[in-house]
Amino acid sequence: MDSIDRGQVNSSAAEIYETFFIPALFQEWAARVADAAQIQPGQRVLDIACGTGILARSAAERVGLRGSVVGLDVNDGMLAVAAAKASHIEWRKGRAEALPFDDGAFDAVVSQFGLMFFDDREQAIREMLRALRPGGHLAVAVWGALDQTPGYAAMVRLLARLFGEEAANGIRAPYNLGDVSTLHKLFGAAGAPDVQITTVKGTARFPSIESWVYTDIKGWVLADMLDDDQFALLLTEAQQHLQPYVIDGGSVAFDAPAHIVTTVKA
Repeated sequence: MDSIDRGQVNSSAAEIYETFFIPALFQEWAARVADAAQIQPGQRVLDIACGTGILARSAAERVGLRGSVVGLDVNDGMLAVAAAKASHIEWRKGRAEALPFDDGAFDAVVSQFGLMFFDDREQAIREMLRALRPGGHLAVAVWGALDQTPGYAAMVRLLARLFGEEAANGIRAPYNLGDVSTLHKLFGAAGAPDVQITTVKGTARFPSIESWVYTDIKGWVLADMLDDDQFALLLTEAQQHLQPYVIDGGSVAFDAPAHIVTTVKA
């Protein structure tokens, strides 16, 4: 996998990710994933591919002072932003495929929109299960299919037309586990018991088309791919191409469904 397939961003992009992507896309999912993992006061929780820490922070609120949360990510920029936002959480650098934790170390393991980018997804799920105690809950969220996420399907078409398929792949990549049958097979192959998959309707929201484009490019893997002139061209073209997703007041909203996969370790 290259940096696009892995979803890796630079340090400045990580700051933009926290400031703009979190409220636009990810904030509404943290409570849903925490609910799915049945996180309780006093528990020890692991958030894998924690990014800047929105899910880990939600988990920390639930476990309280008697519990603890560890956030793990491979990206230094993401972890630096996460640590600045919540110093009371333990932040660790590491790969999902080789978790640096003992067997059964956690009451709950969660991961929000990270599985799509792992080098070896099946091994990562095995590691998640290994790190869970018997009876512990696993909850993993992945985006639904791109064709069910109309705003980003339109963004992909625009990027492909202007800059080619490599640029478009930066937006396609998060949707590569959108097929439910593929998810069932993946978790089954990893040995996850009695897998449940719930598809939940979410909504992407941006203050404007300009904010949407800025967030997608400057806060994601395309930050180093498009130069200033290309970014200006994209902004101009987007004003017309993405107009169908503008609602009252000039803000943007469109469906952004996700699948939440849950299982309990035997």
